[in-house]
Amino acid sequence: MLSMDIWTVLVPILLTDVVNPVLFAFLVYAAGSDRPVQLSSAMLLGHTAAYFSAGIVLALSMESIAAYLSEPHTIDFAIELVLGVVLIWLAIGSRKDTGQRPDEKAPKLNLLNCFTFGAVVNFIGIPFAVPYFAAIDQILKADFSATEAVLMLLAYNFIYALPFALVPVLSAVMGDAAKPLLMRVNDWLDKASSFLMPLLLGTIGLILLADAVIYFVTGKPMF
Repeated sequence: MLSMDIWTVLVPILLTDVVNPVLFAFLVYAAGSDRPVQLSSAMLLGHTAAYFSAGIVLALSMESIAAYLSEPHTIDFAIELVLGVVLIWLAIGSRKDTGQRPDEKAPKLNLLNCFTFGAVVNFIGIPFAVPYFAAIDQILKADFSATEAVLMLLAYNFIYALPFALVPVLSAVMGDAAKPLLMRVNDWLDKASSFLMPLLLGTIGLILLADAVIYFVTGKPMF
């Protein structure tokens, strides 16, 4: 059975990860099409599939590095130290415009390119991928079995996708009336992210940095 203790660490990281105005903007763009439910759902599915697949690759890569160095526990904290520094650096250097948004030159939407757009949004919003690295590192530190680690990563991705699933759900329930509401939420999220992202990134970065430093000084992690 998966331990619930890890969620005390993953939930703050997940909250930081979810503040993603780039993904939401693309979903709202898809919801403004002639097939809002199908196309926004396809975009979210593409993003989730790509995020989960990338998480598996990243986890395997981190484990391979750890095995090569023959100190898996120590290397997990070394990775955590680097991630903490990177998150703090991103918090200090954050700007309001955190990524590309859809524009009028975007091609006509269909199910295939919506799925593809959803997948590449991971690369458009580069700063938003860093908390995901931190989440994967925490899962690896917990010493789960391979099956448990995959299930934990799957649960993380499922919970991450839930707030964004409101876009196709509202489109299905409210029809065209959902469009102005989604646009207002999109504008609010875009503005809120300009101060929320530096705060959340900085906080998570400091926590990870402190945990890694405490481990290297005392031999015991903070959590």
